[in-house]
Amino acid sequence: MSRLFSHPRKAAALITGALLSACTTTTTVMISPPDQAPICQPQSGLKTAVLWRTNWRPNQKDIPEREAAASEGIVDFFADSRCFLSTSVARARTDRAATEVPYGSDLLLVLTVRELGPTVKLLSSPALVEGYTEVVVDVARYLPGRIESDRQFSIHWRNGGPRVVKGVQSLPADMTAALKAGLQEKQDHSATTKTK
Repeated sequence: MSRLFSHPRKAAALITGALLSACTTTTTVMISPPDQAPICQPQSGLKTAVLWRTNWRPNQKDIPEREAAASEGIVDFFADSRCFLSTSVARARTDRAATEVPYGSDLLLVLTVRELGPTVKLLSSPALVEGYTEVVVDVARYLPGRIESDRQFSIHWRNGGPRVVKGVQSLPADMTAALKAGLQEKQDHSATTKTK
């Protein structure tokens, strides 16, 4: 008999490792309402102010860590995407400040982060898990001289799948990916990738 099978615990560990090393991840994006034109206009020459804020559910845990990850992901997206000619990003301090286009800007984007975090679910047996990261962001666009936004929609981004365990270290990149999927030119928002 093989030495591997003479040690059931070692065999189980190797099989579990093999399963985890061959997991597939799926990314899905839902925009509500659907069929939004892209917010980003890199050739427009627009100067844009971006304010972000949060609206967590009442039982949200680890809020400071999630807000730090949201801030990093939002700043990274606008620094790397060339979404507009120039963009300033800041945390919204009051509701009033989040509806007025600042002097010198052509438009204001207000991002309200409602969900940012990993989730793990046990499936039919303890050896099978499903993990994913979920990002939910509400987007509102304001033009100079207007109190009401001219566009509002939500981005619901999810990445993960069976036998995937995701931690908090990917949250800034996940936020960036969600904004890319929801604000830039439309792409096929469903993708499946194999991770090792």
